[in-house]
Amino acid sequence: MTSSINLLGGGAAKKLRDPAVSPTGDHSTQPLSTEIAERNAELVEQWAQRLYDETAENILDWANTYAPGAIAVTMSMENTVLAELAGAHLPEAELLFLDTGYHFDETIEVAEQVDTRYSQRLVTALPLLTRTGQDQTYGKDLYRSNPTACCRMRKVEPLAVSLSPYVGWVTGLRRADGPTRAHAPALSLDGTGRLKISPIITWSLEQTEDFIVDNGLIRHPLTTRGYPSIGCATCTLPVAEGDDPRAGRWAGNDKTECGLH
Repeated sequence: MTSSINLLGGGAAKKLRDPAVSPTGDHSTQPLSTEIAERNAELVEQWAQRLYDETAENILDWANTYAPGAIAVTMSMENTVLAELAGAHLPEAELLFLDTGYHFDETIEVAEQVDTRYSQRLVTALPLLTRTGQDQTYGKDLYRSNPTACCRMRKVEPLAVSLSPYVGWVTGLRRADGPTRAHAPALSLDGTGRLKISPIITWSLEQTEDFIVDNGLIRHPLTTRGYPSIGCATCTLPVAEGDDPRAGRWAGNDKTECGLH
């Protein structure tokens, strides 16, 4: 059921689009060739168990050797660990950043620093609508009224479109991030048959921090201000020490994942 608001303060009210209906445009990943899809499935069947608890370096070396095509390294810019690891172990990969339009200013600054520091191409995925366009189409602050729809349109669908050129993607998933990720694999297939590779899957927050310090990595300043997990500024709060690292994401909602994983 659609609702309407008067955006002009007078005259006819403008009908809002149902948030279940995405903006007009591309929303999905192009299918892989049958040959590549079958090869990816074979790789997961052969290697998923063996890579389950492997080191990040070995997992990326494996991807560099076996992946049957281009790989994207997805980055939230919460930290730059994946960029550093990929530079050493997956040098032909491209870095892929989802700019939702709702990021903290500090997140955008980290992305700019990554683009300067690393030689790999940084690809920025954007949603179809600007923030203003989304407000006009679906109503103001959709992230409050329907955060699942907002994440779908500003994260899930832009990532899906941006992954079309690749046979697989690298994620920053860690089992230590919370109960929904406690048994996540290091290697799997996503819904399109692409390789989903999670090299730091076994790392704790402490291990991540040690790697950042030891390698002098770019640091997201909010990670030192009570934000162990950083998403959009509109939907992320700091958390108390010892709490679930993702407790500040979509605080006050039952939502725990944006839909990317």
